[in-house]
Amino acid sequence: MHSPAPEDDAEYLHQYVAQSRRAIRALHDARASIGQVEGHAKSDDGLIEAVANGDGAATHLRIDPRALRLGEAALGGKVAEVLRAAQDDAGRQAREIADGVRDVTAALPAPLDETFVRARVEQALNDLY
Repeated sequence: MHSPAPEDDAEYLHQYVAQSRRAIRALHDARASIGQVEGHAKSDDGLIEAVANGDGAATHLRIDPRALRLGEAALGGKVAEVLRAAQDDAGRQAREIADGVRDVTAALPAPLDETFVRARVEQALNDLY
C-alpha cells in the first residue's frame, strides 16, 4: 500500500485500518487453530502412543503393558522418542498454520508515524497561503 495523495487520505486510512483488522483477525484465528492442534506418534512396534498439543505439551500417553518387558532404560528411551515425535508433529502443524497467516501480516503497510501526519498538516497549511 503506497502513501496516498492528500485528497485520498481518508480512503487510505480506511484501507489501512481494514487491513490491520484482517491481520489481527487472522492472527486470532491462527492462535485458535494452533490451540486445536494434536500431534500424534506411535512407536514402531505400536506399544507406545503419544499426543501433544500445539504448544508442544504432551496431552496423552498410552503404554501397552507388554512394553514393560522392555526394561526400564529401553522403555524410557522409547517413551521419550515417541513423545518427541508427537511434539515434532504438533510443531510442524503449528508452523504450517503460522506460515499461512504470515502472508496476511506481510501485506500490512508500514506503520503510520508522526511524519505522515506532520507532512499532511504542513501541506494543508501551505495550501492555505
